[in-house]
Parts: sequence; C-alpha cells; structure tokens
Amino acid sequence: MKRRLIWIFIIFVLAPFLLEGTAFAAALDEMWTPEVPEQLAEPFNIDAGSYILMEMETERILAGRDIHERRAMASTTKIMTALLTLEQPDLDTYFTVDSKAILVEGSSMGLLPGDQVTLRGLATGMLLHSGNDSAGAAAVKIGGTTEAFVEMMNERAAEMGLADTHFATPSGLDADDHFSSAYDMAILAKNALENEDFFQICSTFKTQISFGNPPYDRWLKNHNRLLDEYDGCIGVKTGFTKKAGRCLVSAAQREGITLICVTLSAADDWNVHKKLFDYGFSSVQQIDLATCLPEISLPVISGVADSVPAQIYGDTVLAVLQGEERQITAKIYTEPFYYAPLLKEQKAGEVEFYLGEQKLGCWDLYPQQTVEARVIEKKGFWDRVKGWFGG
Repeated sequence: MKRRLIWIFIIFVLAPFLLEGTAFAAALDEMWTPEVPEQLAEPFNIDAGSYILMEMETERILAGRDIHERRAMASTTKIMTALLTLEQPDLDTYFTVDSKAILVEGSSMGLLPGDQVTLRGLATGMLLHSGNDSAGAAAVKIGGTTEAFVEMMNERAAEMGLADTHFATPSGLDADDHFSSAYDMAILAKNALENEDFFQICSTFKTQISFGNPPYDRWLKNHNRLLDEYDGCIGVKTGFTKKAGRCLVSAAQREGITLICVTLSAADDWNVHKKLFDYGFSSVQQIDLATCLPEISLPVISGVADSVPAQIYGDTVLAVLQGEERQITAKIYTEPFYYAPLLKEQKAGEVEFYLGEQKLGCWDLYPQQTVEARVIEKKGFWDRVKGWFGG
C-alpha cells in the first residue's frame, strides 16, 4: 500500500536494485521527514512580501521566499472558515442568520437581518464574494459565538501543523494576533482542496444561490480573475486589507499535476501567479515508478509453477522535476522462497525508493496471480512394485 511521500518526490535513480531475503524490520515503516531548505529557487524577480510555489501531492516546494515569515493574510482566512463550514452536517438546510453576526464591515454577499440561508450558501458567499457577513453568520451558527468558532479555527490549524498561523477573526479583518505564512497558507489550501465541496465551490467562476426572506435566487461571481485568465486554474481565494496588502492563494491543474501558489502583500499578484505556474508546470513531470522497476520474480516451492512475477500495490504515479527520474534508487525486499499456495492477495515483499540515503516511500509487493500447491499422488504398494519392474 502506498504511503504518503512527505515533501520531495524529487529524485529517482533506478540503478542499483537489491534483491534481498529478509524479515521486514520496523525501520521500513519510518518515513522521511524532510527539512525545508534555507535557500529556495527564485526563478525571476518577484515583488511580494513572501511567496511560495508548492506541488500539492507531495508538498514539494518549487520556489519561495520568506515562506515562514508571519504576515497578515486578509480574506484568505476564509479558506479555513469555509472548510470548517463545509465539514458540518445538513449543509443544505435553511436557517435564519444571526442579525448581529452579519454586521461586519468590508466585503459582503448581501445578507440582511431575517434572511434565511444554508451553510453551503454561506461557504459560496465566502469563496466567491469574500463575504465578511457570510463568515460571521457561519461562525455564530457553527460555534455559537464568534469567539468559540475562532477557537475551532486555531484548533484545526494546530492539527494541520500550521506553526506560524493564528486566527483572531473568521473573516480576515486586521487584528494584532491574526497572522499566517505563505507556507502555512499553502498547506491549508491543500487540506481544503481535498474537500470535494470546497473544491467545487472555489473553482466555480459564477453560480446561482438562494437566500433572503423568503429565499430567492441570486448570482454570485468569483473575485478570482485567474479562473478566467489562466488555463487550469481551480481557485482558491483572494484577500486584501490595508495592513495585509494584496493576498492571493491559488491552485492550478495540468496533466494530473496540481500546483499551489501563495503570495502575501504582492501588488501584481495575478501576473506573479501566472508566471510562477508557468515556471512550475514547465519544471515538473509525472512518472510511474512501476514501469521503472525490473521484473521481480518470486520463487515458489511445491507449486504448480516454480515462480510468479511480483507487482507493486497502490498508486505509483509521482511528479518529479525534469530529469530527476534518472536519480532514483530502489531496494527490493523479498523472502528467498515462498511455499505454495501463494495467494494473489498475500503480501510478498516491499519496495523502497530513496533519494541518496533519505527514504522517500515504501510500496508493498504482491504476486501477480495465485500459485496453487502441486498435488502429489500417493501410490500404493503394488503401484510401487510395478514401478520397480518398469510396469
């Protein structure tokens, strides 16, 4: 079974393979926890307070600067607020908004006291119109109070490992103890995009939702220009305050590769994101590790066949930088032999891939097919006598 590759699915030299009979040590289950390099690639001059370009599947950092610097992040905050909202039950059940919760300055989806709306509608208002009113209404509905909901936001941030993030508001309005980093916002976006409802809403350029007293249909248009201007863009969230400057968290997909880009305090964020995506997609490719392995044969004793080919179990498609596929090493662990019957669903070994001495990941090996035990016919005394005399 494939295990998550943390960070760099970077470099793969399918060179010296080791076929070893061994008992599997506990060390095989230990995954590499990489350190973020001090110096990151900067493909061109980028005018931003801080920024990051990350491959989503493995969290590989392709470019960045000051990625852990704590900065105000404005309405990109609503990525967390919308995610928590969409994780609630009864997303499509109407309720009346709290009249005080919607009295928030700044951008709005247009809620009025007495309006009825759904949690899905509020999430849509946050992600498309960046509604501070929708964030406030969702916070009180879910947490009971804004303060209780903010505690939920910070608890979830801790669960995600966002060490440089602290929330003070559900909307992203400026506050002294409201901050995040480019790296943390990229990890938050990754987690949010794994939620199907979040993915669908943030990637929508224009949609119709119903709210009001009584509810009626309204059209909302996404503030994210990249959905219309960049091929493959799938969101995620815009933001702006005087303190934070222009903030943008975006993601784009091409040929199975998803990149996440974050800029905090960048005046020309739209063009910066386009250029960073172009750089990322020109630098990354997909490979299938299963096609790179040599044929692995499992010896079988007392079977209808003397051996059986092995195969890797799980998804072995990874994104790597151009040319890095030549730098992977792999170790193959199998037993010296196996007694029949050897079942197709019976784990028979493991394959580890390495970057130098660093373990990137581990996949299980299974027989391609079941090898049944060979049936040996027992002969009686007279059958053996006939055999002795050639009859």
